[in-house]
Amino acid sequence: MIEVKNLTFSYGKGKQALHGLTFSVKDGEIFGFLGPNGSGKSTTQKILTGILKGYGGTVDLLGEDVRNVHKKKFFEKIGVLFEFPYLYANLSALDNLHYFASFYPKNQRRDAEELLDELEFKKDFLKKPVSSYSKGMRQRVSMARALISNPKLLFLDEPTSGLDPAGAVLFRKIIEKERKKGTTVFLTTHNMLDADLLCDRVAFISDGNIAALDTPRGLKEKNSNHSIIIDYLYRGERKEQVIEAHDLKEGVPYIYDELISIHSQEPTLEDMFIQYTGRGLA
Repeated sequence: MIEVKNLTFSYGKGKQALHGLTFSVKDGEIFGFLGPNGSGKSTTQKILTGILKGYGGTVDLLGEDVRNVHKKKFFEKIGVLFEFPYLYANLSALDNLHYFASFYPKNQRRDAEELLDELEFKKDFLKKPVSSYSKGMRQRVSMARALISNPKLLFLDEPTSGLDPAGAVLFRKIIEKERKKGTTVFLTTHNMLDADLLCDRVAFISDGNIAALDTPRGLKEKNSNHSIIIDYLYRGERKEQVIEAHDLKEGVPYIYDELISIHSQEPTLEDMFIQYTGRGLA
C-alpha cells in the first residue's frame, strides 16, 4: 500500500529534515508513525499525501509513484484527518460534509448524517455553525470528513486530540472498524495508548531518521528485563516481591496466604520511545 525508499527532504541549505527513510505499510495495516515535534513526522506525512514536493527518493502509494500522479481518481482513494480541523467555520457540520463529499463520485460517498450519528455527534448542532462547536465536536466533524469518501488509505494525525476518554474509545473502535473493511491506516500521534492499542507496527522517528520499527509488543519484549512482581498476603500483611520470570516455572517461591496479583515489569511504549530516541514525545 505504501512503499518509501531512501526518502530525503530539505527546507533549505543546512536544514535537512529527512535523512533517507525507508519503510513500507501493508494493505489493511494500521501503521503508527511516532515522533516528537521537529522530528520529521509531519514532513513525511505531507510528502505521502502529496502536499510537499521536491523530495529525494521514491514514494509509492496504491502502486503508483506519488511524484508522477496527477489523477483525480488516485486522490479520491485517500482520506486525511489533519491535526487541526480544516472546516468552514461559518458552515454547519452537514454543510461542510456535503461540500467536501461533492468532490467524490456519488457511489463512493457515505451518508453524512449516518456518519455523524456513528461518531456520536450532537444532533441539535447538526445545522449550527462550526464556530459554535467545542474542540471535540470539531474533531468528530473532521473525522467524518476523512471518512465521507470511503477511502482505501486513511491518514490520521492525532485523531483523538480534544476528545474525552469515552470519545477516544469510540474513535479507536471506528478506526478498527475501518481496518476490518480493508482500509489501510497511517497514524501519527503523541498518544501512546492509541498507538499501543491500535497499531500493528510502529516506527519511531527522531531527527529525520527511523530509530526503531517493530510491533508494539515486539519492541517491549525485546527490551523487557523479564522480571515479575508478585503481590501477596502473608499472616495479614501485604507483601511485594520481584523475581525473574523463569523462576515461576516451579511456582511462587514464597509462602503466602493469598495471591493478590502477578504482573510483568514490561516497559511501556513511551519507555521504548525514550530509550531509542533519547527524547520524550511531547
